[in-house]
Amino acid sequence: MQTNIREWLRTLTGDQVDGGEEGLRYFLGGAYNGLYFSLTTQYPLGTNIYEKKWDLLIVLDACRVDALREVAPEFEFIDRVDSVWSTGSSSHEWLCKTFTQEHADEISDTVYLSTNPHTQPTFKDGKRPPRKYVVPVTWADWNVVDESQFKLLKQLSRHHRYEDYFDTIPPNIVTDQAILAGRKLDFERMILHYYQPHRPHVASAYREQRDITDAEDHPWEAIERGEISKQEAWENYLDNLRLVLGSIRRLLSNIDAERVAITADHGELFGEMKQYGHPEGIPHPHLKKVPWAVTSATDQKTSNPCASVAEQEEPSKSDVEDRLKHLGYI
Repeated sequence: MQTNIREWLRTLTGDQVDGGEEGLRYFLGGAYNGLYFSLTTQYPLGTNIYEKKWDLLIVLDACRVDALREVAPEFEFIDRVDSVWSTGSSSHEWLCKTFTQEHADEISDTVYLSTNPHTQPTFKDGKRPPRKYVVPVTWADWNVVDESQFKLLKQLSRHHRYEDYFDTIPPNIVTDQAILAGRKLDFERMILHYYQPHRPHVASAYREQRDITDAEDHPWEAIERGEISKQEAWENYLDNLRLVLGSIRRLLSNIDAERVAITADHGELFGEMKQYGHPEGIPHPHLKKVPWAVTSATDQKTSNPCASVAEQEEPSKSDVEDRLKHLGYI
């Protein structure tokens, strides 16, 4: 059991780590998260991906079931969108509850290419949820693997072509790396963790090669200020989803995989419970229920990327911390 009661009590005065909510809400959030993670690390809620059958797993960060179903008719490789209950309501929780020692054998044969900024802190630095709250007491039983236990674990860094426009990695960077890995590496399973449709909603800025707007970068705050409507944010979110699915279309004709599963680490709230985004430790259906769509892939060699996985530079620790702060996680 770990205790941090003194620091937790200080949150009532707003005297806590940078980026945290102040006052009573932060105080109660710490108590709730301590209890939630203590219970759910010992009695997991959700289906671990290693309990399902797949050769290539495509993770769409923060993708809701209803969102994928809405755009699915536009993409011929999605016939049916089922759903499963995720192990987490946020990426950090999902990573820590998915890649556990219980599945170490399967993980040792897994290549995992990720754009999610929680990847490095989780598997290299040993960070565990919650990151935003000070927890007074916890007996959480984390049993997470480290980076050395993967066949290959690679957190992809930002790409210089887009850094002037927005602070995230567009899907084509992931697709290029996946195609090269599929052709050059020997593995049993591969996981590709795309960052879209998660905010920032970069689809229009990416296509137009322009700076991202504040409403595209911080949609929840823009809604609260009345600058955009919830429906406008939803349309931007769907456009982000279309952007990544368009890149996945290219992937599926340039990699061999008999069984490809498209899923998400967690969903997204659009005003449910007066919440936006994906708060830690909230078992709401729009967060915990994620899509599960099955297809296949055949390498027809219609795309020939140049950069290799080995040459892809990993972000520095300070870059990761800056990105997590920008996204409001710490």
